[in-house]
Amino acid sequence: MKAVRIHEFGGPEVLRYEDAPDPKPRPDQGLVRVKACALNHIDLWIRAGLPGIKLPHILGSDIAGEIVEVGEYITNFQAGQRVLLAPMHFCNHCAKCVAGLQNQCPEFTVMGNRVEGGNCELIAVPAVNVIPIPDSLDFNQAASVPLVFLTAWHMLVGRAGIRPGQTVLVLGAGSGVGIAAIQVAKLFHARVITTAGDEKKLDKARELGADHGINHYQQKISEEVRKLTNKEGVDIVIEHVGAATWDESVKCLKPGGILVTCGATTGPNVGFDLRFLFSRQLSLLGSYMGTMGELYEVLGHVFAGRLKPVVDRIFPLKDVRAAHEYLAKSHMFGKVILKP
Repeated sequence: MKAVRIHEFGGPEVLRYEDAPDPKPRPDQGLVRVKACALNHIDLWIRAGLPGIKLPHILGSDIAGEIVEVGEYITNFQAGQRVLLAPMHFCNHCAKCVAGLQNQCPEFTVMGNRVEGGNCELIAVPAVNVIPIPDSLDFNQAASVPLVFLTAWHMLVGRAGIRPGQTVLVLGAGSGVGIAAIQVAKLFHARVITTAGDEKKLDKARELGADHGINHYQQKISEEVRKLTNKEGVDIVIEHVGAATWDESVKCLKPGGILVTCGATTGPNVGFDLRFLFSRQLSLLGSYMGTMGELYEVLGHVFAGRLKPVVDRIFPLKDVRAAHEYLAKSHMFGKVILKP
């Protein structure tokens, strides 16, 4: 098969479009022909160098395609079915997995991280990862869903416990997590304030349901939030930017507010005044992907059309270097797709 592999860590130049051995599925696995694979920032970080990666390695977490064949132990799928893949690896037999807490499994990782991903023509995966998709969802849309919508759902519903009528600040309106979080928050009838670096992105965010937009290059986020909330602050902040926005995010919280974070795109090292934390009774929550149960929950809303994936641009798999360069510039609004 054709695949994109890295044989060393570095910039986009280390991505090689080349021939690779076809995967041989185990009896408990299905073989899927990849029709679309969405990029995520984790692809850039892994390419640059993360521990635990065995080289050569295939990146790619968000995968949609068609089943080619299934192992002898699999009875609920058949060749030709259109599917997406749960974007995570877990053992499926430890205490956390059998309790439905797959994202706390000791083996848990994102597809394309310490296990092979979908920047290729064929991938073998356990049956538990395979989820049929309706005809109303094309492969590009399907590949745009799993990682970011699961992440946003776990942040807002699983961790922050969002309730109708709350006010939510979503950082990074044009990012995959931002686009998903805006829609999930509106599904719960929340008031949504979001941020972006240009007006076009803010206009698109409003089309998705955001009530207010803040241009973070022209306005100070915390000051605008205070104006929009009559100096109260917000109930929940969806934070994934990291060092560049952390202080502003904390300042935006009302007393008793919740900041939930799933990433550190601009850097992991942040600080805060403990007196501010305890006197205002704030909650700072970490969030990592989500569970299989949560994935099925959020996919139910996607399949019903209540939540909509957004595709920004599609690249042929052989143009993967250009796709990585495009993603790194953060000009997109929505997902960047690779098509084998």
